Amino acid sequence: MLERLGRAAARWRLAILAVWAVLAVVGGVFGAGVYDRTETVDDARGQSARAQERLDELDPEGELVVAIIAGKDYFARDLVDAVPPIMFALRELPGVKEVRDAYTAGGLQGDDGKSSLVVVELDPAIEGDAALEVADQVTERLRAIPAPEILVGGKLLAERTFAEQATDDAVRGETIALVVLTIVLIAFLGGLVAGLLPLAAALATIAGSLLALNALAGAVAVSEFAVNVVTLLGLGLAVDYSLLVIARFREERVAEPDAPVEELLARTIAGAGRAVLVSGLAVGIALVALYVFADPLLSAMALGGVLAVATATIVGLTLVPALVAVGHRRIPARGRIPSVGLLARLATFAQRRPAAVALAVTAALIALSVPAFGIEVANADATSLPETAQERRVQELLERNFSKGAVEPITVLSQRPPTDELPQRMIKLRNVEEILPIDTLPPTVAGYTVDPLGSDDGDRAQQLVRDIRDLDPSLLVGGPAAELIDAKDSTRQRLPLALAVVFLPTALLLFALTRSVLVPLKAIVMNVLTLLATLGLLVLLFPGPLDLTTPLLLFMFIFGLSMDYEVFLIARIKEEWDRTGDNDRAVLTGITATGPVVTLAALSIGIVFAGFALGELTEVREIGVGMTLAVLLDVTVVRGLLLPAAMSLLGRLNWWPGTLTRKTGQMV
Repeated sequence: MLERLGRAAARWRLAILAVWAVLAVVGGVFGAGVYDRTETVDDARGQSARAQERLDELDPEGELVVAIIAGKDYFARDLVDAVPPIMFALRELPGVKEVRDAYTAGGLQGDDGKSSLVVVELDPAIEGDAALEVADQVTERLRAIPAPEILVGGKLLAERTFAEQATDDAVRGETIALVVLTIVLIAFLGGLVAGLLPLAAALATIAGSLLALNALAGAVAVSEFAVNVVTLLGLGLAVDYSLLVIARFREERVAEPDAPVEELLARTIAGAGRAVLVSGLAVGIALVALYVFADPLLSAMALGGVLAVATATIVGLTLVPALVAVGHRRIPARGRIPSVGLLARLATFAQRRPAAVALAVTAALIALSVPAFGIEVANADATSLPETAQERRVQELLERNFSKGAVEPITVLSQRPPTDELPQRMIKLRNVEEILPIDTLPPTVAGYTVDPLGSDDGDRAQQLVRDIRDLDPSLLVGGPAAELIDAKDSTRQRLPLALAVVFLPTALLLFALTRSVLVPLKAIVMNVLTLLATLGLLVLLFPGPLDLTTPLLLFMFIFGLSMDYEVFLIARIKEEWDRTGDNDRAVLTGITATGPVVTLAALSIGIVFAGFALGELTEVREIGVGMTLAVLLDVTVVRGLLLPAAMSLLGRLNWWPGTLTRKTGQMV
């Protein structure tokens, strides 16, 4: 089938190019609209989500605007005279439900004596753009206060800044990656046409994926991170698949220079197309596993990733061969990548002393993995924003100067009428600062806000949530600390199922490709080692907790892309094994043939992720740095050394049960 597809792509190349040109233009015009339709996805789960839903039913709360008046003594005469009229005017502003401040409503003063806190709750009936409009009006009124610093933030404004910054990071990362990639591909592929061909495929992939994502935005929530995922994977995979097809086409043309281009592309897609298809399926499976975690944010990102992978795979099997058919005369027989590349040299070294290399590399990867077992995670908040962002500065000042009184305290709901028993029991717990009743609830329900010591979702707040839940399992406990606990517990419980969803189909795919049991198992083990070593390095490079979603996203990205290179190499090694029946020769010949394209593909996708490593959002930077490290480790240490060393040690057992009894090139 793939052979016929390659022949059809060559024969109908102009029609295929026209279809993809239309899709690219439409995607560029209309797909970009998805940037205006992204939304912040609420990822609350478990008991904390039920507590919030119940509170919303009984006593709806509006969005909060949080401001810090700083830089001048709290008792300064001009502040004492100017602030109260502004606070009273805020209470009269349409869309404002409540104002709590230190001058007119017994609010909080900072520990430094030069700051105070203002919390403005908006009308629960308004949300989205309407809430942001009111928040902007509140901000404008607050800036009239005569203090050196008026910092305004809160979750609502932070989410808007977060979305804008995510878009800026995506555009910046994509621009940097495209510029550097253009130079690298033209230089290494040996010409303008050859160098621009993968970029044309990448742009078509991104445009097509964004168009599909925009079409789905009306039916499902699309996170701003989903757009980043589309750009990252679409650009990286399209370039990878294009390089594989171009490299195989060059080989086929060298082998039979006088063959018609239709025949050459039929052979090219029969070989390289198989690797592209299996790779796309493997990466897609890894991303689908994100749905197992039942997290709306991860599901939204998985949606973008699956669309990008599917589009890149289709592009690799249709558009790329059509482009090659049109420009094949301008594709040099050999670029500037030497025929014996980095991976071939590493593989030759590894095969000379396989036991020592396998042991040393495995030990080194395990050593790098050690910090990963002490990884700390937290929910994303305003501290993920750039240092200059006001919302981040508000969050940092809250944690530093306001040790008492939580902006978003722990909420406790009991389905029994209010009594003194529950608050008396809770006040005896560790880490309790203050307990206040929620007096707006029906008389049949008791509710309390519990201010923890320290930050709203810090270690002490999390321990307090656990202690309150231990008092009475029927209580509904919510708030930021409870949300973080529930998210970690949910992830821990669902992780085994997610691993099974990734490992089992991937193993079956590799078995179908190789008819081997050990090759899939070895691939999974090596991918896990790459992941753990990358996480260990990331823990060392980013002090403090990582965002909760970062390890999960890295796992799926790293596993998928590592399998990408595994498939590229193993598919060719299997071809050589079927041809020669000599394991060591097949491994070295396969790596020698495919190693240069894998090296260039890894360099290309490394450039893509390095562009995003320059992002200003902490989460984007973590993913960019993590993936760059993973690609570097995987394509050199793991694929260059560990893979050939392990396959040399296993010898003919690599191909059990399909060809274990094969001798002198005869298949049984």
